[in-house]
Amino acid sequence: MTALANSPEFHYQDGQLHVEALALAAIAQEVGTPFYCYSSAAIRRTYDNFASALRGLDPHIAYAMKANGNLAVIATFAGLGAGADVVSEGEVRRALAAGVPPAKIVFSGVGKTEAELEMALQAGVLLINVESEVELDTLSAVAVRLGVSARVALRVNPDVDPNTHAKISTGRKENKFGIDTGRIMAAFARAVDLPGMEIDGLAIHIGSQLTDIEPFRRAFTILATLVRELRGAGHTVRRLDLGGGLGIAYGDEPGPSAGGYAELVRQTVGDLDCQLTFEPGRALIGNAGVLVTAVILVKDSASRRFIVLDSAMNDLTRPSLYSAEHAIVAVAEPAADAPLHPFDIVGPICETGDTFATGRSLAPVRAGDLLAICSAGAYGAVMASSYNARLLIPEVLVDDGDFAVVRRRPTFDEMLDQDYIPDWIEKRESSENRAPVGPDVSAKSARRDRG
Repeated sequence: MTALANSPEFHYQDGQLHVEALALAAIAQEVGTPFYCYSSAAIRRTYDNFASALRGLDPHIAYAMKANGNLAVIATFAGLGAGADVVSEGEVRRALAAGVPPAKIVFSGVGKTEAELEMALQAGVLLINVESEVELDTLSAVAVRLGVSARVALRVNPDVDPNTHAKISTGRKENKFGIDTGRIMAAFARAVDLPGMEIDGLAIHIGSQLTDIEPFRRAFTILATLVRELRGAGHTVRRLDLGGGLGIAYGDEPGPSAGGYAELVRQTVGDLDCQLTFEPGRALIGNAGVLVTAVILVKDSASRRFIVLDSAMNDLTRPSLYSAEHAIVAVAEPAADAPLHPFDIVGPICETGDTFATGRSLAPVRAGDLLAICSAGAYGAVMASSYNARLLIPEVLVDDGDFAVVRRRPTFDEMLDQDYIPDWIEKRESSENRAPVGPDVSAKSARRDRG
């Protein structure tokens, strides 16, 4: 039995790629392709590994739902004891619907609206991470109006380069997130004096997909200095939210270890006697999922060989958005001596950017063969769209020998029914100028009765 490099729950058995005890090809036959598939065992393993590494620090682990917001995934983490890190009212509602206790929810985000803050306070969330002095005023006003006390932490922008992709860097001074370190003392004192506020501590998050943990050391050291300065000025600092950002290995390279990260936490802030909150997302779910897709055709051009898949950039946007590289493997195990050829692996969308890999070495494939795009559990389905009027694809959760479709594929009628054709358009166009309507599609199916 041969396991994939970063997730032993996905392994070859009897010539077929399995997830836990199930063959992915068998799931594909029932569900159709493309689809996302998540392993419950992988979720449990990564969570237990992270929690064990932090043992002795009394950690509050709040799963970062932005990585994967499927209710079944969130509920699995909640069952393991995790809270949730959320960044919108919709994510608050998802966390609650999945069974996360309000007292374990942390509400982050640079642009929370008054309506979102009101909903979060009414729900009784544990903590709101405030990212500007303006937000302090807004939150205070909302809390006073509701007659409640808002527990808050101030998010620090430490101006630390996380050495990650520019689009997911969040801790540099030019990024939109957090309050500059030079303004934290004044902002903290102001928060103490504002009505309806219970200032609890500080928060930090410097970026996503950090494979070098040294930027964490610089950021957490700055945070520790601020805590000592605040306490020296007579303030109480009870909590530090250390954010997330720990990366994963997307290929054969070794990823950062939870143990190394935990030891760094102990060295930098472990002696401050603060409740520590962590917001891992990708580190917990990234390697617990794959995208299963079928080959539509193999196309030879003058200079390239293309494998055209039935999945596309709307299903998994990371390669086109971040130039990310995911391992891609055949679901039917190739022979050990199978010749390898360079292929460009692409989707059917009308953009050259709809490319998953360029010059990737694979054994020959043909139409109908299945491939698995690995490490797709994070920022896959949650970032998907219906671009090119493509249907969102299903999500499947496996637990040993069982699987469930935890988000089904919508129908074309359901997609069309999201739109509305105003009456005035029909009135202006004569029937002879309208295109004929096919047998399974009607103008009515693209309208909703708004009365």
